[in-house]
Amino acid sequence: MDLFSPLALGDLKLSNRLVMAPLTRSRSGKDGVPNADVVEYYRQRASLGLIVSEGTYPSFAGQGFVRQPGLVTEEQIAGWKKVTDAVHAEGGLIVAQVMHAGRVTHPETTGVGYVEAPSAIAVEGESRTYTGKHAYPVPHALAADELPRIIEEFVAASRNAIAAGFDGVELHGANGYLLHEFLAPSANTRTDSYGGSPENRARFVIDVVTAVANAIGAGKTGLRISPEHNVQGAVENDRADVLATYTALVQGIAPLGLANLSILHHDPSGELVQSLRKSFGGPVLLNTGFAEITTYEEAARVAAEGWGEAVVVGRPAIANPDLVRRWKEQLPLNEPDFATFYTEGPKGYIDYPFWEN
Repeated sequence: MDLFSPLALGDLKLSNRLVMAPLTRSRSGKDGVPNADVVEYYRQRASLGLIVSEGTYPSFAGQGFVRQPGLVTEEQIAGWKKVTDAVHAEGGLIVAQVMHAGRVTHPETTGVGYVEAPSAIAVEGESRTYTGKHAYPVPHALAADELPRIIEEFVAASRNAIAAGFDGVELHGANGYLLHEFLAPSANTRTDSYGGSPENRARFVIDVVTAVANAIGAGKTGLRISPEHNVQGAVENDRADVLATYTALVQGIAPLGLANLSILHHDPSGELVQSLRKSFGGPVLLNTGFAEITTYEEAARVAAEGWGEAVVVGRPAIANPDLVRRWKEQLPLNEPDFATFYTEGPKGYIDYPFWEN
């Protein structure tokens, strides 16, 4: 595999195998509407084979961060349409990551008087809200008869993404947010058909993915997972349970013929990732860099060893809008400015230079 060769992901035809990771940047308005800076940010990065947008909430209760964009209101859809039009005008592809924060949020961010999750277990730590830092609250445990509403919110947001011109969606099943909370035994202590066994904990994610694929087309639908990542209270440290849970999940969605499965894991060649890849049977995107920044050498090795079909990169794409060219021509890279990752305004957002000449 060559990083710079074309790739088909379901209905999407990528010009190269470098995928921009979903990256929270907190640059939209408090109303969740992407602004002109957001349009420019994604436009600049259109040469990547595929852009996955920052996590975008499917309901007001699902908002996780201040200044996070949504896919709920007509104004948000119109704001995203300007983004997708700009990316397409540059010849790029962009999918929306649909993300429900679950218990990893606070009413002072969402404006909703409750936080919802599989079980009434608070995540440790504090949430940065519009009124400062607050401890995460104990969430409302979703009743079984409330789950169809959550599924419909994912479906509606995914339909809105297509209406906004996105080429597809990626459902966020990683990093301790709502879908991941159902998978993780530390966050899911339910005693109904959505808790307990690995198969039961995988059930809700399968239901959501199936509903979205049926609504917008499997060839436009992907799922992101992060087994054993152990962040934000989603602790998965029993390898046998992890393998059983994620195998049940992947086997449950494999018949759908999804566009891709995106896996965040530090060991892309290991038994867990490669077993899940085999069970999925479709294109797998690999993201190895979280604790450390993915280098060209690491990305090229994933490609050369054939561990996955594409490589997902985050911080190098933040600092280098022309990352594809820089890696292909082995040009020096801009260094990311960590201090401006989540601040407001254009600094550290749309002012990273392209390589001149």
